Amino acid sequence: MNTQLPSAAQAKEQAKRLRTKMTTDGTPIGHAKSLEFIAHQYGYRDWNTMFAAIGNEPPKGWAIGDTVKGTYLSQPFTARVIAASVVRPGWHELELQLDEPVDVVTSDSFTNFRTRIRGVVGPKGHSAERTSDSQAQLQIDLW
Repeated sequence: MNTQLPSAAQAKEQAKRLRTKMTTDGTPIGHAKSLEFIAHQYGYRDWNTMFAAIGNEPPKGWAIGDTVKGTYLSQPFTARVIAASVVRPGWHELELQLDEPVDVVTSDSFTNFRTRIRGVVGPKGHSAERTSDSQAQLQIDLW
């Protein structure tokens, strides 16, 4: 049994990847079955039992002082959380102090470095706002 439980969003994402992989391999399964497989992987009888154990908590590591990594405007970063608050269930506003400045301009003509960023991220760790190439403006790695 795996002792480190994912968040509910992470477990659902694992189930989605499993469903995609099994379909690609020629053994399609439904959404409910993939959730059951993930629950079994973590040693639970079924998805409902695992979900009750997980709760619908936000991902761990979004407390003041914790280190996170991800991308901001498609630029990779590591940062320290300096403020965190719940905006609505599953959505958190984070203020991050970057370990290294990130250039947020893609032009060769000039630069604009940021050392601190603020954004709202959802249960999957990304902002609702998108860049012109449809990437999340802020993406926090969940695992």
